[in-house]
Amino acid sequence: MQSLILTTATRLLVALLLVFSVYALLRGHNLPGGGFIGGLIGATAFILYAIAASVDEARAALLVDPSNIAVAGLGAAAIGGLASVLAGKPFLTGLWLFLGASEGGKGLPLSTVLIFDTGVYLAVFGGILTLVFALEEET
Repeated sequence: MQSLILTTATRLLVALLLVFSVYALLRGHNLPGGGFIGGLIGATAFILYAIAASVDEARAALLVDPSNIAVAGLGAAAIGGLASVLAGKPFLTGLWLFLGASEGGKGLPLSTVLIFDTGVYLAVFGGILTLVFALEEET
C-alpha cells in the first residue's frame, strides 16, 4: 500500500536532497562535507524514492545502472589520484589549474581534488544504491 503523504512529500524531498548532496560535495575540500557524505545524501534521495514508489521506478528515474555509476566513480577517483603521478608528484597530491587567469590575476580554480571527490561521490552513490536496490528486490 502506497502512502499518499509519503509519495507527495517525496517529490519535494528528492529534489532537495539531490541539491544538498551536490552542495556537500562542492564545499567538502576545505569545510566539512565532500564526496563521501555527498554520495550518501544523494543515495538517500533515491532510496526514499524507491520506498515511496518502487525500486523499478527508482531505477527508471536514475537512467543508469547504479553499478555502472560506482565503476565510473572509481575510475574518476583513480584519474584524480594518478594525475599527480603523471606530473611527477606523489600520488594524490592536489594539482590546481586556474582557468582564465591573467598576469597577477586569479581565474576559475580547478583541481584534481575535485575530480577525486567527484569520483568518491559517484562510487558511494552507485555502491549504496546497488546494495539497497538488490536487498529491496529480494523481498
